[in-house]
Amino acid sequence: MAASVLPDLVEALLHPEAYPERPARVDLLQTHVSYLFLTPDHVYKVKKPVDFGFLDFTTLERRRVFCFQEVELNRRLSPDVYLGVVEVRRDAAGRFSIEGPGETVEYAVKMVRLPEDRVMSRLLVEHQVGPERVTELAQLVARFHREAATSPEISRYGSLETLRFNADENFQQTAPYLGRTISQQQYDAIRAYTDRFLTTQQPLLERRVATGRIRDCHGDLHLGQIFCTDRGIKVIDCIEFNERFRYSDVAADIAFTAMDLDSYGRHDLSQTLVAAYVAASGDQEIPALLDYYKLYRAYVRGKVEGFRLDDPHVPAAEREAARRRAAGYFSLAYRYTQRGRPVLIVVCGLVGTGKTTVAQALADTLGAAVESSDVVRKRLAGIPATERHLDPFGQGLYAPEMTRRTYDELFRLARQWLEEGYAVVLDASFHRAADRQRALALALEVGAAFWLVECTAPAEVVRGRLEQRVSTGDGPSDGRWEIYEAQRRTFEPITELPAERHVVLDTARQTAADVAEALTSKVTQG
Repeated sequence: MAASVLPDLVEALLHPEAYPERPARVDLLQTHVSYLFLTPDHVYKVKKPVDFGFLDFTTLERRRVFCFQEVELNRRLSPDVYLGVVEVRRDAAGRFSIEGPGETVEYAVKMVRLPEDRVMSRLLVEHQVGPERVTELAQLVARFHREAATSPEISRYGSLETLRFNADENFQQTAPYLGRTISQQQYDAIRAYTDRFLTTQQPLLERRVATGRIRDCHGDLHLGQIFCTDRGIKVIDCIEFNERFRYSDVAADIAFTAMDLDSYGRHDLSQTLVAAYVAASGDQEIPALLDYYKLYRAYVRGKVEGFRLDDPHVPAAEREAARRRAAGYFSLAYRYTQRGRPVLIVVCGLVGTGKTTVAQALADTLGAAVESSDVVRKRLAGIPATERHLDPFGQGLYAPEMTRRTYDELFRLARQWLEEGYAVVLDASFHRAADRQRALALALEVGAAFWLVECTAPAEVVRGRLEQRVSTGDGPSDGRWEIYEAQRRTFEPITELPAERHVVLDTARQTAADVAEALTSKVTQG
């Protein structure tokens, strides 16, 4: 089928009469490679006639072959979800339908529609995923890998030559996005880290091939593919279109999920997943490979999201959202290159002074993790980060006991990052001198560099920001003007820290990027 036919087909498949079951409604989702038509009970996936080099769906025959392959491969983990391949036909009058009269002009994978509210990415945001569920997933993946096919042909995809080819392809395909989704600093650091790893770890990589660790894996094991249903965990949508991406070290498969947990700010669950996988598989070499494969997976996700920027069929708002996601994944990939330089940065100040913006700018520049009191507080309460709780100052979710638990958890998470050798930014008001001294003591204890960035802004600027935040409902913060006034009365002046470790930032006059750049120089110099 020619590419020009596709928009007409897409339009036709949005109508219920195109389906044999006559659904009440049809919704459309799309990725960079597929159109997904969602009915109440089923999903019909039509592949786009695109060629990205690593993927070629440009002919009808190739799309037919890969539809059948997708069904066969995904039945390994979810046999009751993948129902088969159906034909899209066009009759003499030009009408398109699923399995209707006329000539076959396209193919679609037919699946059972899994409940969107049970996808792990959503459950994670709603704080409904704990260590037990992550352990169950790790054990399922370990079983899958144990039973997955391997052979000399499959094993050759674990060769150093293939790994270098994959990495080089990534760098070539992301070069056009420099300055759009990835910075030059990030690009150079990730490329240097990749070259260094593949050179220094060649003996380990060759041993993985020799011991049968290269298998026919899933290849795309991120949280959006994992559903926690009443019938157990269902994993969908493995890579079917390129053996080079699916035939890989099992470490690369589990690293994808671990990376995705990191991307959602749940490094604690990422650690639980990896530990459970190592225990179930007996593969003690996983930790030595993890940073590289997490970096690789984050980079691929950033690359794929970036492709959507050049798709004319993707609406502008979706392209912008894809750009932000791509930038987030590239920042995460950069973070994995920075292990070995532990730094603790506290970003503090009153509500509305721009702490979160500054914290994220610092993290992106330094390759650091961010732990936010707004997010942690709601996680401890078991509620979504964006759920509004307009409790009075010092009451409800913001009562002293809950605040103490929040800071205890922030310090626990910070210690975890620092002891692994990473930089971490703590985003919280830190209105008590005792908490600021505790942060400095933690840095000294683990041998990490320490800085405190105090965010300030004129009251009228803060008021405008808070009014806008309340009207839009964006972000996890519940800050309001009355909270700002109460915090201003109770904030303990910062006098306990050495002046060289205390940076004051007026966010109405200085940009977060400028401070991030200046602080990066200080961190680099020690």
